[in-house]
Amino acid sequence: MPDMEIRDLHVSAEGKEILKGLDLAVSKGEVHALMGPNGSGKSTLANAIMGHPSLEVTGGEILFKGEPINEVDPDARARAGLFLAFQYPVAIPGVTVSKYLRMAINAHRDARGEPEVPLKEFRETAQEAMDMMKIPREFSSRYLNEGFSGGEKKRMEILQLALLRPEMAVLDETDSGLDIDALRTVADGVNRFAGPEMGVLIITHYQRILHYIKPDFVHVMFEGRIVKQGGPELVEQLEAKGYGWIKEEVEAAAAA
Repeated sequence: MPDMEIRDLHVSAEGKEILKGLDLAVSKGEVHALMGPNGSGKSTLANAIMGHPSLEVTGGEILFKGEPINEVDPDARARAGLFLAFQYPVAIPGVTVSKYLRMAINAHRDARGEPEVPLKEFRETAQEAMDMMKIPREFSSRYLNEGFSGGEKKRMEILQLALLRPEMAVLDETDSGLDIDALRTVADGVNRFAGPEMGVLIITHYQRILHYIKPDFVHVMFEGRIVKQGGPELVEQLEAKGYGWIKEEVEAAAAA
């Protein structure tokens, strides 16, 4: 049984249907890439997985560890082991990076019935993770994402991934707006923690992050559905040919 399974998912926002019967299954130990042109519904899927309140699931279901989570609130989904790295991480004035990270870790520990992380242990673990992500240690006393560059915000997302160790990580266009050095740092962080205990769904418009993170499976979205699936060779096809041929295949199939 897949650790995360999406069955015939239909999702609307402000009365407009965006996902139109989407199926996807991801298990721990697997890296999946979800690609597609702008407007195909990729970010809507990411937000639907985490239960964004602005979206309405009008059909189908999302299952995590075999249990339906359509009606589960975002906080409970996160505590259960789902993680979303945002395309546009928000700033939280007044909350330091250190305080935010410790609160997040303790929320997960509480969900597992564990005591709060000792302060000394947290500081050592956080500093080690910050060094890995090439985040200056003085950032721990800054307000989360306030005044951060785009690359710094994305590194901060992967820092959370490193500390929380979720069972399923959804990365929504984590590569957008990154220079090559930041891209490599983010990719190295994902590669370090992708493994038997975590499944990864990378949502991207471009191919460049997939030069550093090698997917096991590649899915292509078009107009709210997954219309093509394959292995890493599909990334090379898209890089060489773009998305136009996907549209032509879909239209030809619809006309047949």
